[in-house]
Amino acid sequence: MSKPTVSRLASTRIPTAYGDFQLCYYSNTLDNKEHLAFVMGNVTDAENVMVRIHSECFTGDVLGSRRCDCGEQLDRSLQLIASQGTGVLVYLRQEGRGIGLLQKMRAYNLQDQGYDTVDANLLLGHGADERDYSLAARILDELGVNSIRLMTNNPLKIQALESEGILVKARVPLEASVNADNQGYLLTKVRRMDHLLQVKPAAIRVTAHDCEPAD
Repeated sequence: MSKPTVSRLASTRIPTAYGDFQLCYYSNTLDNKEHLAFVMGNVTDAENVMVRIHSECFTGDVLGSRRCDCGEQLDRSLQLIASQGTGVLVYLRQEGRGIGLLQKMRAYNLQDQGYDTVDANLLLGHGADERDYSLAARILDELGVNSIRLMTNNPLKIQALESEGILVKARVPLEASVNADNQGYLLTKVRRMDHLLQVKPAAIRVTAHDCEPAD
């Protein structure tokens, strides 16, 4: 199967609390979603670019939900990019590990009954993680990035990008704050999704409150 392609349709300056970014809007040949890149500085032909591949989380990114660490990771990523003066945040429209907002909300209800994120997705007939990173790779190619430092706790994301030809020179951890509403989901990430997080099971109480993470 041929690789999907992307086309940049528009870009515009977005001033933020962390400085000016360029918001780039892409069409693609894989789906009908509006994938984006948020770029600071000149990344064309650049090496070791600070990059975050962030999957959409409406509840965390927009509403500030404490069930996940997504909004915190998004904000922290922008801070780290700004500290370097250059970088890219690719915003993929694949809510709830790719199952969409409606199914994610249904998964939340199952989690409130005691299931973790993985089992809730499986009970709804989905995979544990249905996300695809091929478009993120093509967006990085379109931007002209040569190699990256990837902000992630998810080793599968590194493998996925490398399989698409992206040179990942280093992993930059994104440790999140633990609270009563996200502690169970953080442990699920570690125990069942192999995420590289420093979460000590003895130090927190596992709960059913879980979410579909950005990582």
